Amino acid sequence: MERNKKIVQTSILGIAVNIVLVVFKATIGIIVNSIAIVLDAVNNLSDALSSIITIIGTKLSEKAPDKKHPYGHGRIEYFTSIIIAILVLAAGVTALKESVEKVINPETANYSIVSLVIVAVAVIVKFFFGRYVKSIGEKLNSQSLVASGTDAFMDSILSLSTLIAAIISLIWHVSLEGYLGVIIAIIIIKSSIDILRETITIMIGIRADSELTNKLKARIIKFDEVQGVYDLDLHSYGPSKIVGSVHIQVRDDMTAKEIHKLTRTITMTILQEFGIILTIGVYAANDKGEFGEIKETLGTIIKDYKEIIQMHGFYVDEDTKNIFFDLIIDFKAEKPDEIQQEVIKKIKEKYPQYDYNVILDLDVSD
Repeated sequence: MERNKKIVQTSILGIAVNIVLVVFKATIGIIVNSIAIVLDAVNNLSDALSSIITIIGTKLSEKAPDKKHPYGHGRIEYFTSIIIAILVLAAGVTALKESVEKVINPETANYSIVSLVIVAVAVIVKFFFGRYVKSIGEKLNSQSLVASGTDAFMDSILSLSTLIAAIISLIWHVSLEGYLGVIIAIIIIKSSIDILRETITIMIGIRADSELTNKLKARIIKFDEVQGVYDLDLHSYGPSKIVGSVHIQVRDDMTAKEIHKLTRTITMTILQEFGIILTIGVYAANDKGEFGEIKETLGTIIKDYKEIIQMHGFYVDEDTKNIFFDLIIDFKAEKPDEIQQEVIKKIKEKYPQYDYNVILDLDVSD
């Protein structure tokens, strides 16, 4: 897969860049007795390890689907991001411990012009490299690369602060090593926690991207036979594999053959244009004449409830005297079941000859 190939190539480049920086920074940090520069080197080493883990995770995610994992192994990339975040967190905690010791027992660093030049070069390299890796990650929808790129960008900022502290030390002979190390460590820890939180949120399951769902619905509604698009639900099985389901509303006099042709055409169109596999359900619509009046009355009743986001799937079965519709109620509503029963009670007072079958739908997408 071209996407995975690009991720691996970018990660290999990251390993090379970070190993070079580790060697230079560690050497200089030890020579000039700078805890801040040594911690920078340790952070670069964790970046190199992160790139190695990204490569391993990407390779594992390429495994073909099997009986136990019919949707493939793409979600392994999310575990990769978690491991990277834990490594960064460990580096941050270690940095904090060493820095606090330097605050308690400060030691003066012996900077040279050569050491400052090398740190300055490292700042420039990490700044542009971080932006490059993050842009590739966003383009390829790779959470691991985005995390690595963000971390590299943060490294450049931290290295810049180290450089400034070194210049202050040279000019005014004031040691800020320990205090700067504490600040660096706190920023590293925060960065790792942010990566963990974001990745775990994705794994738990998040609301589908509004821009994507709006595009999907707009594309589906373009089909002449489709009167409405509802209940669009998307599930990610890795950054490059999305499956989902959706309901479309059509005339109730369409034949099975016509519905089959329509749903197959929609499925293939969405797969070709968006790379998403959709399962399509169908709502039949007969909201004309008398039934239209019932639907209009129901709409008036629903307007009294600010918690109700939408009503759809309205259908009257005249033979069995049943009316069907779905309600989407805001997650903030404390008692959605009571709202449902109140709506049923009010519409039944208007049209007592019918029974009402109401489904409470989840507000899963815009």
